[in-house]
Amino acid sequence: MKKNRITFTEIRDFLNEKGLILIKKKKNNSFKNSNLYNLSRTFLSSIIIIFIFFISPIFIDFKNEKYSNFKEFENNSKNVFKNTLENKDLKKLSKLDEELIEKYIFEDIFEINDLPNDYVRLSASTIEQLFKDTNYNLEDVRKTKLVKPISLSLLPQEMKKIENTKARKKLFIQIILPLVIKENNNIRLDRRKLFSIINKSNNSNVEKKWLKRKFKQYGVPNNDLSTLKVRMDEIPVSIAIAQAAKETGWGTSRFAQEGNALFGQWTWSGDGIKPTAAEDNTTHKVMRFKILQASVKAYHRNINTHSSYREFRNARAELRDENRELDSLVLSMYLDKYAETGKEYVKILQQIIKQNKLTDFDDAKLLPSSVGLGSLI
Repeated sequence: MKKNRITFTEIRDFLNEKGLILIKKKKNNSFKNSNLYNLSRTFLSSIIIIFIFFISPIFIDFKNEKYSNFKEFENNSKNVFKNTLENKDLKKLSKLDEELIEKYIFEDIFEINDLPNDYVRLSASTIEQLFKDTNYNLEDVRKTKLVKPISLSLLPQEMKKIENTKARKKLFIQIILPLVIKENNNIRLDRRKLFSIINKSNNSNVEKKWLKRKFKQYGVPNNDLSTLKVRMDEIPVSIAIAQAAKETGWGTSRFAQEGNALFGQWTWSGDGIKPTAAEDNTTHKVMRFKILQASVKAYHRNINTHSSYREFRNARAELRDENRELDSLVLSMYLDKYAETGKEYVKILQQIIKQNKLTDFDDAKLLPSSVGLGSLI
């Protein structure tokens, strides 16, 4: 059965007969034009803007972390001299990578290697006599904390022939100690200049050029001053000597003798020494240097730029922030990636430091150079 439905028209007609007028109410849009509506829109827009500014740093940090490897001079283990200058590798590099290749990071070191090879190798007996004549001995250094500025360019060939282990270690430390302190001094001066530039509101063109060069040397292509500050720092003397001793067998290795390679850094370029035990299909070599000082400089640059030693640099920065001394036994724990043996390598380093009391030299200072002692060949 069909139901009767009353329409709106019938209701209106009925009321009209009774003298009443029914008007259909139109939708009220007054709110849209009201002050409350405008205020609501402004509030909502503000919330959206604040939200965007809030999440932007999160996305930026995520991006930086995701692509952080590109900001480091990448390599496997300690092979920081990986040659990326070959055409087949260069094609794969991004613009950012190109600024991190050894052409820039080690440019000043390559310039040393390009110098004429006219250095004279002194015998062990001659060096020992030189140290004696200049009153340079390690016991005095431990007491006075003063080191003679004797800069030898080459190790004596007789290092392996010195049968007395104690005498060989003593001679090796005496040769390496001034070189490490000298490089730390250079970094300290650069660091002081960096802080001076940071504290200025305006910098000169000379300072800007200097900063640009340092950004390249330390693999900081995005011109981040905070990153440069963390990387441009010293390495404790005791750590450097311990690693040189471990890598060269206290100056007796073929790499140290033939190529002044104190820290066993690898290269894929043609200028290097092929390891005897290396497999035929391996292409890496141990980087050779014209002088010992170049090897020390390359070692510092390696630790201060390579991604494997990021934790080392962060730990060093924390010690700086806390106004504490650079503790070699603490920092050495972050060098486990320097060798394939990892933590075992760290134990050996710490053992070398402790047994030879190398921390005695961490606060040693280099005496001013003189004509007679400044640089010996």
